[in-house]
Amino acid sequence: MTYVQRLGAFAAGCREKGIPPEVELSVRQRIVDILGICVAAQYLDTSEAAVAFVLATGGVAEAHVVGQGTRVPAAQAAFANGVLAHSLDYDDTHLPSVLHPSASVIPAALAVAEAQGSRGAELTAAIAAGLEICVRLGMAGYDRKARNSTFFQHGQHATSICGAVASAATAAVLLDLDAEGIAHAMAISVSYASGVIEGNRTGGTVKRSHCGWAAHGGVMAAQLAARGFTGPPTALEGRFGFYQAFLGGRFDPRELDDGLGQRWEVPRIFFKPYPANHFSHAGIDAAIRLREQGLRPEDVASAELGIPSPTVRTLGEPIGVKRMPETGYQAQFSGPYTVAAALFGGQGLGLGLADFDDDLVRSRERRELMARIDVVGEPRCDEIFPDQLPAVLRVTTKDGRQLEEAVLSNRGGPERPLSDDEIREKLKNNVQGWISDSSAQRIGEILDGLGGLDDVAGVMMATAG
Repeated sequence: MTYVQRLGAFAAGCREKGIPPEVELSVRQRIVDILGICVAAQYLDTSEAAVAFVLATGGVAEAHVVGQGTRVPAAQAAFANGVLAHSLDYDDTHLPSVLHPSASVIPAALAVAEAQGSRGAELTAAIAAGLEICVRLGMAGYDRKARNSTFFQHGQHATSICGAVASAATAAVLLDLDAEGIAHAMAISVSYASGVIEGNRTGGTVKRSHCGWAAHGGVMAAQLAARGFTGPPTALEGRFGFYQAFLGGRFDPRELDDGLGQRWEVPRIFFKPYPANHFSHAGIDAAIRLREQGLRPEDVASAELGIPSPTVRTLGEPIGVKRMPETGYQAQFSGPYTVAAALFGGQGLGLGLADFDDDLVRSRERRELMARIDVVGEPRCDEIFPDQLPAVLRVTTKDGRQLEEAVLSNRGGPERPLSDDEIREKLKNNVQGWISDSSAQRIGEILDGLGGLDDVAGVMMATAG
């Protein structure tokens, strides 16, 4: 069997044999998380544009867009909801593949499940298959020597590229395709996979559309496979296949199927407690701990944020820019800002969306503190990265004290998981002002068991009010 055929058989088995209880729970938690993020992202101009585009194109009424009472074709709903899911940089992250699997897989799954009338067990099995496939595709393209994703080294967005193939698997499971049909759906989607990350360097908002396009392409690939389209059996490993085309053949095929179905990566995907780049989270935790010990912004003479060396370019370079973000979006990728915000004290689980308000990030008090914060590579962190995204925060106070706080494992990851109550709190913070308490409760019921997912249309309607 080729790799896409093995993955297709695995996905079909998730539907036919079921998934482990801990995987099912993890999936339900991620559905709640993604729906809350989608609701919160509605205010963005790009979200409004994506939703308006989908509603204007019309078509067969199959699935809801988050926040809307109107149904659109499933692929279009998957696109709009995928845009919403990834736009706030609040969606989960897998390590060491460093991709965000839920933001494409879950929108694709919800759209097809609503169109098909799928029940909770079918939906969670399909999502579990897609998430597992997504992160394994990414892990195969991770270069441990370089400590970086080979996708990123080529300027490619692994999240959307792998997400398209994973979304195809998820959609095909829900369309009740057999193992061969699921393999064809994934093989077809390889031709639709895309996403470049130049926008991270020089600007633009197109990255917010990447997971939407991945979800859309995955749904469309599955729908075409259901109607007889086929893809190459060697779509992943072939001479002109996925890994050759994107990575020049630099991949580790063992990651694709080693322990597949026995060793699950899904529960190891890291939730984000804070709406910022995941590299910043341990530094935020360290600052929160120092604040809890009595440190205040006005006490700080200087501070040094030590993080894994490969991540310094994201959070600390150029340092002059990172110390003076102009927008909340820029602040999400700033080591000085995220530490400063945590020292000032934030909302939600420690920092919330309101802490990244454009005016707030430009405030005089925060800029004065950011000017005293440096970002450096830290050897202790290098030893742990990329399996964790650790940080060591050192502070010199104005009265001469030397403080240090090390956070070597990430909150929201398998070593420090978020509880159901914390996931409910994140949901509450994200949907406040958008939907009623009863609607938020309806979404939160997904955490209580599969019954909360037996009426997908009802869940989606809850996001509209």
